Amino acid sequence: MRDVARAAGVSAQTVSRVINDHPSIRPETRQRVLEAMGALGYRVNNAARALGTDRSRVLGVLASDATLFGPGAGIAALERAAREAGRWVTTAYADAADQASVDAAVRHLLDQGVDGILLVAQRIDTVARLERDASVPVLALHQGTGLQADAAALAVAHLADLGHRRVARMGGPEGWIEEAARSEGFDTAVAAHGMSVTDRWSGDWSAASGAAAAPGVLAALARTDGPTAIVVANDQMALGLMSALAAAGRGIPSDISVVGFDDNPDAAHYRPALSSVRLDIAGEARRCVAAVLDATAPTAIDTPVLAARASTAPPTH
Repeated sequence: MRDVARAAGVSAQTVSRVINDHPSIRPETRQRVLEAMGALGYRVNNAARALGTDRSRVLGVLASDATLFGPGAGIAALERAAREAGRWVTTAYADAADQASVDAAVRHLLDQGVDGILLVAQRIDTVARLERDASVPVLALHQGTGLQADAAALAVAHLADLGHRRVARMGGPEGWIEEAARSEGFDTAVAAHGMSVTDRWSGDWSAASGAAAAPGVLAALARTDGPTAIVVANDQMALGLMSALAAAGRGIPSDISVVGFDDNPDAAHYRPALSSVRLDIAGEARRCVAAVLDATAPTAIDTPVLAARASTAPPTH
């Protein structure tokens, strides 16, 4: 730091203030210090700085599975949001259904001296326990905004506008934050539109679990009071379900309309193209990072959007 100060013609204290984003530094001074740091190859030692400031400038991310689109997109968005806030992230993965695995991952993050922990795709009881017991701020992505429920209600409204009155739902694993919010939004919207829920199934968010639900859906379609549409809690389960129904000779949307959730980049290329609800994950991530850092500036989040595609149409029976 003294070398940087000499090269920039400033004090070591000024260099320290530039590194810590102190607001009192003039822009031209800041630029001169940054140029000196670049020329000398200076790198901030976060571990050493944390000893003096009790702040590591690193946020922990606890995630359950980055192979699924939703969690993967959430992790990437949190990393971008943290970087925009002048922070970095360290990520630990744990089986959300295995408390010992989650506890080990949290201990690993705390051992890194993180300033806060952001949760992606976790169970409700895990969030409550960490909020109570963790020594740093804890916040789950999508927690407390109501946008997940709003998005599920948007899917139901789309089907109601098409004329559907008997709908089914395929949810994710019980106890997950996202599943609870999407289920609540679905039920509230169905009641508001005077529709009836004919059947419910659940999966583990994977395409394979969507395909595994197909026999039950086929049996429901054989009934005279069976569903004419189904809302699926994520696009990957919808993909598996649609593939299995097509293999069994059922048409989409002629036999049943299908709406997914997340609007992943592949949804428009499914056969048929999948109608899906999209959330502002980037906005959610910025809100989470700001909240954990106790920032006071409001963070705008776009409202959910439904991308209507070929997998939904008016009912034919």
